[in-house]
Amino acid sequence: MFLALPVQAQRPDAGPIKRPAQARTEFDLETATIADINRAIDRGALTSEQLVRLSLARIRIYEPKLHAIITLNPRALDEARALDIERRRKGRRSPLHGIPVLIKDNINTRDLPTTLGFYGLKGAQAVSDAAVVARLRAAGAIILAKTNLSELASGPPMSSLGGQTRNPHNLAYSPAGSSNGTAVGIAAGYAPIGIATDTTGSARWPAATNGVVGMRPTMGLFSPVGVQPNAPTLDTVGIMTRSVADVAVVAHVLAQEPVLAEPRLGRDALRGVRIGFPRTTFSGDDPEIDAATARALETLRASGATVIDIDLPDWLIRLSDSLQALLVQSESVPSLDAYLSASFPPPWPRSHAAILAMSEALMRSPVPGAVANPGRLSGYRWEAAALPFEDPVYVAARKEGRQFFRASLSAILKRYDVRAIVYPTQTMRINKLAKAPVRNARGLFGNFAPALASIAGWPDITVPAGATPEGLPVGISFLGPASSDGQLLAWAFAFEQHAHALRQPPETPPLPGERFAY
Repeated sequence: MFLALPVQAQRPDAGPIKRPAQARTEFDLETATIADINRAIDRGALTSEQLVRLSLARIRIYEPKLHAIITLNPRALDEARALDIERRRKGRRSPLHGIPVLIKDNINTRDLPTTLGFYGLKGAQAVSDAAVVARLRAAGAIILAKTNLSELASGPPMSSLGGQTRNPHNLAYSPAGSSNGTAVGIAAGYAPIGIATDTTGSARWPAATNGVVGMRPTMGLFSPVGVQPNAPTLDTVGIMTRSVADVAVVAHVLAQEPVLAEPRLGRDALRGVRIGFPRTTFSGDDPEIDAATARALETLRASGATVIDIDLPDWLIRLSDSLQALLVQSESVPSLDAYLSASFPPPWPRSHAAILAMSEALMRSPVPGAVANPGRLSGYRWEAAALPFEDPVYVAARKEGRQFFRASLSAILKRYDVRAIVYPTQTMRINKLAKAPVRNARGLFGNFAPALASIAGWPDITVPAGATPEGLPVGISFLGPASSDGQLLAWAFAFEQHAHALRQPPETPPLPGERFAY
């Protein structure tokens, strides 16, 4: 959209009146931040209704090959029009006023189905909004769509209802999980903001794999009410966007007051900051990831940070892996039973046992509109074989195990006098869809590191840092102690401003009307 400048009247006794040329602002939907969108709206170059139409156009064109969406909001345009009117009359409620948002489909919405990606919950309507959804609505955000996910937020990046989500950077490769639909949707430009969930990395691993920013906050910063649990000890809501600044805006809206102050974002925030890199732990699995990581470390140093090598003991990695497996397996069944009973009335399945039985039935006999999901079925069986919730070993893991782990991680920061740890979000390139994920020489999958933040309850944010020869994005994570969310955001922002590593997916090129000047 271009706004015509008025033709200047001329005086008969003089030449044209000379005025300074008015600078024009370029708008690009693929890279526009929340601030860019609000600036365009404030200057009359864009409306929320137009923004939603642009989002819906991208979904219509690209969704047939990406499978990132389960349910579209049929009232999104009406809501956008109403919010445009409100904005003109009263001003905006918050920076999120009239901004479309993607919601992972295991987060309850009162007016759209919440399916968890499970075919047996198709059309299931939760009795009320999740707490984070209520905060978004109060801020004026538009719930544009519910996104596909690993079924019940676990297992391979597909669901029996939504099918196989695909990576927009290379359709042959996995988009990672479990918040795969949200990450793909943000990368594909369906919306500027995505709300995910994170148990042991689901808001960060898919974000890095699809080339966007993803954050897990300090445990308890965002309310879990109305969100399908996997392991309440580890579960949190997470945020995905295309910029660190947008994560900061959304985090301020979602945070349970008065926990999070708005961070001060600037290019120089890394000056003088000591950051540790566990080189031995995070090197040697994939030369392309190593090369991207080396470039990221140089960027950090060029930004003013002091980056030093630190030792992260192998036993600490093994402990995080063992603790997360025990906690997830033990907590899945009882927490899911409680969530289903509270969220959905009969006749929807209201227990883990019912979902397991329906998944078994789908494997035996096809159901129209459903996709058999043997990978998730194996997970259901594993969860059903868990230790009793009151088992002493589980209780010790949840209490003393996590306490020891957190104290050990804190001691490492203190030993090396570093304020954060930086690491590649995944140490190996993501697998092709036709192939199973591989383990490294130590028997670990490439995404082993995000569990560190989950077990500790610490904040962690991944930022685009480059790409492999196949065009697969590489993410760099910043991990810091509890309640350092604002500082991590500031450091991640400074890195982002110097790295300039955001890449547009080749499978979702710009559409007409998405770039204009005003």
